[in-house]
Amino acid sequence: MTTKLGALIMAALLVLYLALVGWRAVQFMATGEPIAIAMGVALLVLPLIGLWALWRELEFGIRSHELVKRLDAEGGLDLELPLLPSGRPERAAAGAALDEFRTAADAAPESWQAAMRLGLAYDAAGDRRNARHAVRRAIALSRLPR
Repeated sequence: MTTKLGALIMAALLVLYLALVGWRAVQFMATGEPIAIAMGVALLVLPLIGLWALWRELEFGIRSHELVKRLDAEGGLDLELPLLPSGRPERAAAGAALDEFRTAADAAPESWQAAMRLGLAYDAAGDRRNARHAVRRAIALSRLPR
């Protein structure tokens, strides 16, 4: 629950920041000076990009959380990796098991479950970039009609 709360607080702070930047942009444009208007327009574009990025990250988090819950309900969440006392999987063991998860994902290219398990294995191994890529693939596959 603390992760969700932290994400919501950060999102709220970003929205506040973007609103203040947007207000400053309006003030710049209201001066009527060409340079100030150009700065105001630039300041309006930045909050729009920020809001888009915030939405993408929140959507990724929501959708990936939904898929983890679905995978758990189906009984496919157990990655069978040794755990540290904190409950996190051991990175070395996860790294060694990655080939098994890659093979399973390659054998079932249309399975969002296999892609999600691969993403979770990458995450457990500490490879965040490939984990996000695999989870995005799982999200896309889960949206396809069966």
